Amino acid sequence: MSAPQWLIVPAAGRGTRMRAACPKQYLLLDDAAVLACTLSRLHEAFPEAALLLCLDSEDQWFHASMVPFERWQRLDGGDERVNSVRAGIDWLTDHAHSDDWVLVHDVARPCVTVADLHRLMDAIGDDPVGGLLAAPVTDTLKRQDSDQRIDETVPRQGLWRALTPQGFRYGILREAFDRAVSDRFLMTDEASGVERLGHAPLLVTGRSDNLKITHPEDLALVAQILRAQQDTSRLYLSDKEPGHEPI
Repeated sequence: MSAPQWLIVPAAGRGTRMRAACPKQYLLLDDAAVLACTLSRLHEAFPEAALLLCLDSEDQWFHASMVPFERWQRLDGGDERVNSVRAGIDWLTDHAHSDDWVLVHDVARPCVTVADLHRLMDAIGDDPVGGLLAAPVTDTLKRQDSDQRIDETVPRQGLWRALTPQGFRYGILREAFDRAVSDRFLMTDEASGVERLGHAPLLVTGRSDNLKITHPEDLALVAQILRAQQDTSRLYLSDKEPGHEPI
C-alpha cells in the first residue's frame, strides 16, 4: 500500500456557525475533542507520515497531547481554510520533494475510516496527479431563482460530493496554489486548484458517513456515526476470532 509522506490538517477555524463556547474542533465527542478524534484516525492509517497542523496563532484550547504523531509541526493557520493549507504548502518548500504525496484533510471530518484512507492511497498510488475521496450525489438537486423558488431540477447523474482527504503530488499542489494567488482564484478545495492546471483528479468512492461538522446538530450525528463504526468494527473482529463460525 502507498502512503503519504505528509498530512496537512487545517484547524484554525473558529466555527462561528456552531454558536459554541469554543471552536468546533475542540467540542467533545464523548470524552475526546473532535481534533483528537480526527488525528487518531489519520494516525491509525498512516503512523509514519509527518503531520502539519495549522492552528489559530491565538488558540488557547489546543494541547500537544491531542497529537498522536511522532513527527509533527504546528503552523499558524489563516482566517480561511485555503490560507491554512497554503501555510502548510509554503512550509513544505524546504522539506518536500515534488513527487511526495500530500494529503489534506478537514479537521471537522472525524468519521473518515481507516479503510477509506487506505483505499484512497491505493487508488492514487501510481497516479501522476492524485485524487480525492468523494461520494456520488443521491439527493434530487434544485437550482433556485432570485426569489428562492425552484428555477430548475439539476440532473444528478455524474455528480459527486467532494470529501477529504484530497491527495496530490507536492509539486502539483504548489503550482495550483501559486496559480490561484496570481489569478486571484479562491480555492474551495485542493482539487479545484489542480483542475485549473488542466489536470483531472481521480474520484475515489468514499463512505457517505464521512461528514463534516458544520452546524450544531451535526455534532450529535457524528457522535452516533462514530459509535456505529466502533460497534461494526467490534462485530467484524468477533467474527474473525479463531473457532468462530458465523451463521
